Amino acid sequence: MNSNKKLSLWDGVMIVSGSMIGSGIFIVSAGMTQAVFSPAWLLTMWVLTGFITIAAALSYGELAGMFPKAGGQYVYLKEAYHPIIGFLYGWSFFTVIQTGTIAAVGVAFSKFTGYFIPIFEMKEQNALLQLPLGFGHLTIYPAQLLAIFTIILLTYLNAKSIENGKRIQGVFTATKLIALFGLLAFGLILGFNSSIWNANWNLGWQNMSMSKEGILSGLALSGLVGGIASALVGSVFSSDAWNNVTFIAGEIKDPEKNIGRSLLMGTIIVTIIYLGMNIMYLGTLSMEQIALAPEERVGVAASQSIFGPIGTSIIAALIMISTFGCNNGLILSGARVYHTMAQDRLFLPQAAKVNSKGIPAWALWAQCAWASVLCLSGKYGDLLNYVVFVVMIFYVLTIAGVIVLRIQRPEATRTYRTPLYPFLPIIYITLASAFCFALLIFQPNYTWPGLFIVLLGIPFFLYFNKGNQKR
Repeated sequence: MNSNKKLSLWDGVMIVSGSMIGSGIFIVSAGMTQAVFSPAWLLTMWVLTGFITIAAALSYGELAGMFPKAGGQYVYLKEAYHPIIGFLYGWSFFTVIQTGTIAAVGVAFSKFTGYFIPIFEMKEQNALLQLPLGFGHLTIYPAQLLAIFTIILLTYLNAKSIENGKRIQGVFTATKLIALFGLLAFGLILGFNSSIWNANWNLGWQNMSMSKEGILSGLALSGLVGGIASALVGSVFSSDAWNNVTFIAGEIKDPEKNIGRSLLMGTIIVTIIYLGMNIMYLGTLSMEQIALAPEERVGVAASQSIFGPIGTSIIAALIMISTFGCNNGLILSGARVYHTMAQDRLFLPQAAKVNSKGIPAWALWAQCAWASVLCLSGKYGDLLNYVVFVVMIFYVLTIAGVIVLRIQRPEATRTYRTPLYPFLPIIYITLASAFCFALLIFQPNYTWPGLFIVLLGIPFFLYFNKGNQKR
């Protein structure tokens, strides 16, 4: 990897916040409100998500200071436990986590382009062709092809030079942050309706859920816990990808300090925005309007309430900017994980190569190819739902790695130490483990398929590891 470090603290903050903010904040509050029909619980879930995200970021800073090189979470897991744990994370990262997210964000960009160019709406009349398969048929839409085009374009630009990715990330992330804070200001000052706010808060902490048909149902304690677990899937995944900056540590100036700072500053900025957006939703839309927003596009409904008919175009343009910048951060950082794995001889050997600019271009194009396949398959959403459980398990293992490495390597140089150690890591581990346990009990559809995907990586690890032993 090129030793010329070209990414500053500002670039790191842009990667963290830009990778986190995609289209989720404009959509997932609808499903969360259906699961638990209570304004108090809705905001509590976003506060809890923000807290555990910031707690994880503060803990990650110590690991980043110990291992200031590309690879991030893969490296931390390998160093704290065993190469197979790091590999299984890297395997899941390539097959679903990063590539599935890239595909989902790319298609979200295309869908909102459909507001301006109708051919990109995901409607049956826009289908280009249907391919018969043994278990059904595969329908290809222009939106999928546009998503693939944007992924290829961003991959090409990032493969040419790190400066391209840096500039795109800075411009698009700064633009969407300014736009989001502007939307919040308009929503909280001009669009805020005290009667709607008061009516929503009359519901308080009630234990209710709402079906997609608008039917309210009471929740027993177990149902409330299950509803919260289901709702947190949306907020947690909307707040994910904050750790992408650790994957590209080898190209950040003074990574021992700047990665931790980037993580903290980026996660705080996004947490403030996410909480503010949901407060704005509650001040402009009734709970029923949030839960039953057409196609779950709460952001569009709120923008229409604030700006009138033009609000649809405003929010569509904002989401296009948001998703394009988000995908740039995901594409830029993700390939460094496969590159590091290949250097450890635990991935395809071509991924270990860099081009004349020091960029792992082969790894970038491999990521592009698989993300494009997922775009065409349309299965990225299901796959991401399946792995949310194991993503959290890997986070728990990584944060626990702070404690493990303190015990195993007390003499190691730590340019940054986790504040409130060991309480902060323990609090995160406890809360995240409780979330995983609740998913295991109440939402098994989110758990066992994800575990199966991870375990599929074991034979591949044995294959690569066997090759290492022969060398």
